[in-house]
Amino acid sequence: MSHAKVNETARQAPEQPPLWTGRFYNEGVDHDHDLWMDKLKEECGVFGVYGHSEASHLAYYGLHALQHRGQESCGICTSDVGNFHYHRGMGLVKEVFDNEFLQRLQGENAIGHVRYSTSGESKLANAQPLVFKYKEGDLAIATNGNLVNAKELRHKLERQGSIFQTSSDTEVVAHLIARSQHERIEDAVKEALQEVKGAYAFLFLTKDKLVAAADPHGLRPFVMGRLGDAYIFASETCAFDAVGAVYERDILPGEMIVLSQDGYREDRFAQVERRATCAMEYIYFARPDSDIDAINIHSARKRMGRQLATEAFVDADVVTGVPDSSISAAIGFAEQTGIPYELGLIKNRYTGRTFIQPSQELREQGVKMKLSAVRKVVEGKRVVMIDDSIVRGTTSLRIVNLLREAGATEVHVRISSPPFMNPCYYGIDTPNREELIAAMKTVEEIRQKINADSLHFLSKEGLLQSIGREHEPHETKHGMCMACFDHDYPTQLYLEKEQSPVSGSRS
Repeated sequence: MSHAKVNETARQAPEQPPLWTGRFYNEGVDHDHDLWMDKLKEECGVFGVYGHSEASHLAYYGLHALQHRGQESCGICTSDVGNFHYHRGMGLVKEVFDNEFLQRLQGENAIGHVRYSTSGESKLANAQPLVFKYKEGDLAIATNGNLVNAKELRHKLERQGSIFQTSSDTEVVAHLIARSQHERIEDAVKEALQEVKGAYAFLFLTKDKLVAAADPHGLRPFVMGRLGDAYIFASETCAFDAVGAVYERDILPGEMIVLSQDGYREDRFAQVERRATCAMEYIYFARPDSDIDAINIHSARKRMGRQLATEAFVDADVVTGVPDSSISAAIGFAEQTGIPYELGLIKNRYTGRTFIQPSQELREQGVKMKLSAVRKVVEGKRVVMIDDSIVRGTTSLRIVNLLREAGATEVHVRISSPPFMNPCYYGIDTPNREELIAAMKTVEEIRQKINADSLHFLSKEGLLQSIGREHEPHETKHGMCMACFDHDYPTQLYLEKEQSPVSGSRS
């Protein structure tokens, strides 16, 4: 494999795996084995509207704002005087919906979903909202998260005669609701959610009601807003800005909100257990203009960068961030150190599944289709490269080498999170532990693997301080889930190789 000549001071890069073997990028490659952009995969996003004449259009714009949470499939379901209308498709929101489709989705109530499959196959049947017939009429369900005991419940239901139409764990909840003896949907939902374990933000839509519920640990973000007299629900507050809604509050762990012709009602299906908001939402997943628990994501990431500079200063000429999620941390690092921040890396947002001739020369050139180094910025410079995480290490290696090929004399890597050592079971698509480089290698071994001059990760204490949830001093880790860093899972885990549930913590 040929390589561009690098600066003489750069150490020899390790041999890299082939980028792809098909006619175009990602052809025939599992979504979790993307050898170039080896990043954590987004989860899902939900959006709900109750009581607005343009519900479907609001859902469209809301889902568009949540597109970063899932690009695999999307859907919207509306309720109009007892009639359901819905449309789902594979692809981006702008590709699946047009004005003609939205006009067909009549009604003042709607729920929508953008999906990245962390459980269930990537196919249209699993696209949400899932729509079912049950004894009280139509039911649509959209969720963000993952049920850790879904397979156990699924096997139990199948033994009792249930027939499943999808491989999505969301359908498990639908079967539990259908089997309930309660007549009111909110009571059936409450009973069903008391059986499931995991991380979730659920929206349930019937002919005349909308029900929103968050898991007892508050693992997934879930917020409520108002637009005039209408109620709006979303995975992130950035969706409110897209539709002109005003943020009211976060949905509390174990809380259920019921909207109907009788008005607004707050209920609870479970007491708050150990509160554990996902730390990766603050580090990577959420959009910078979103707020989680009244904490702005951009500001939190800047503080991570500042803390990283305090913990691991290095003398350099420029600071650059890996777009997009690491830009805020890079700005914070630069402000703390006084080293200039520069756009040393540029992301190409329009590659998609780009057609390319499969010659060896063009395969190698394809590395630069996703990301490019700005030669005039980094040439002859000592560069600090800020990134949010290292998963397998393949991305970090290629980015470091891009900077070296562009003439950087030194590349110092700083990561705005602790070492990612454990898989997530709560809705983030992560590799097995054996594939996580931080679980298998020391920091020095990782540094050598990614061809960096130095490497430092943000400490767990520094991360918690940067996020800024000190107002929760009585809660474990200030109410955060950091299992991917410390193996302290807030729930029991139901792993396939285990005969019974296993404790989530080593303790």
